[in-house]
Amino acid sequence: MIAVINGFKIDLNQPIDISIPLTNTDANPIAWYVDKPVIDPVKMGDWIGKVSEGSSTNFNNIFFNPHGHGTHTECLGHITRDFYSINEALRQFFFTAELVSVEPEQVEEDFIIRAEQIEKALGGKTPEAIIVRTLPNEKAKTYKNYSNTNPPYIEEAAAAFIRKCGIKHLLIDLPSVDREEDEGRLLAHKAFWNVKDVNNLNEDARHDATITEMVFIDDAVTDGTYFLNLQIASFENDASPSKPVLYKIS
Repeated sequence: MIAVINGFKIDLNQPIDISIPLTNTDANPIAWYVDKPVIDPVKMGDWIGKVSEGSSTNFNNIFFNPHGHGTHTECLGHITRDFYSINEALRQFFFTAELVSVEPEQVEEDFIIRAEQIEKALGGKTPEAIIVRTLPNEKAKTYKNYSNTNPPYIEEAAAAFIRKCGIKHLLIDLPSVDREEDEGRLLAHKAFWNVKDVNNLNEDARHDATITEMVFIDDAVTDGTYFLNLQIASFENDASPSKPVLYKIS
């Protein structure tokens, strides 16, 4: 099916899913020191919610953490004292997006994505969303345990540059835009959302901007402009598991 949206011709039959499936196995990526997800059938006395155990349906409980267990989208409520919901923050779901590949630069023991790298990769474009693929692009991103590994992250100036470009949605294939251990400063989060005080939110903070972490973009998907469908579950929470899907633009 070919659709024309805002003047863009999109082939809806060719989706590119950049989310990571959530499983209860060691194939599930993990961050922030949590255990892997739990997916188990409900048990009530002798009854087990599993067809292979005699039930008429499969009826599972799922325990997971959206920040630690895979692809998720978060709003500024992730870092504020007051409650803000991703379900309220994300009210539109289709955006123009620019996919860029960046190799983080080593600074002592850290690997950092610089503002200059983002600026060069965008080449003057100002899309609604940016998708950052870090190099090298290892398949291990889909199953890695990131806890205590000090993954690469985005410097504060790079996050501020993205905000100043007017980009509302930042997607990245890392567990966080900030350093794993940063004493709670969360400089990139704050710079992107324009949050100056987490206890007393400023009026110009970006309620409608989102950060999506732990995506995976296969090497076969080339850098360039795409149409993004950013899907979330309707959780009243600071973050939700999400399913970002790209479409090539004809």
